[in-house]
Amino acid sequence: MPSEEQPLHPLDPNEEAFVRALSRVLLALPRVLDADMVREVGLPLSEYTPLMHLSEAPGKLMRMSELAAACNLSLSGMTRVVIRLERQGWVQRAKCTQDGRGWNAVLTEAGLARLEQAWPTHLSSVRRHLVDHFSGQDITQLTATLRNVATADHANHS
Repeated sequence: MPSEEQPLHPLDPNEEAFVRALSRVLLALPRVLDADMVREVGLPLSEYTPLMHLSEAPGKLMRMSELAAACNLSLSGMTRVVIRLERQGWVQRAKCTQDGRGWNAVLTEAGLARLEQAWPTHLSSVRRHLVDHFSGQDITQLTATLRNVATADHANHS
């Protein structure tokens, strides 16, 4: 809800165009990346992303709730993905040793091998559909701005 102290200012045409273009990107980009991944390596983005996060985590494991947050999924949604990955031998679930109540997702050697096999396709797709469009731009500044937006949004909805 807008603050009573700050009057609403309509978006100017450039701001409106930016917001609409960004909205289209946020919807279209995951679709085209997923289509490339499924077509070229048979691995949907919904499965590639948790494998990627697990590969970067200490011990190649993450608490299920942390993995869900990293992948922007609900815990139940992440559980369904991890069950699919577990059936393929790419992830194992293990009780958390710290408290015994939670579960960790653990990347297996087969999961790491699958990730390494799919990585070139993901890289190519991300470059083609996103990064290459920012050639000549200050990507460091763009990254900082996007992080600020993400942090502000998180703080306002916690």
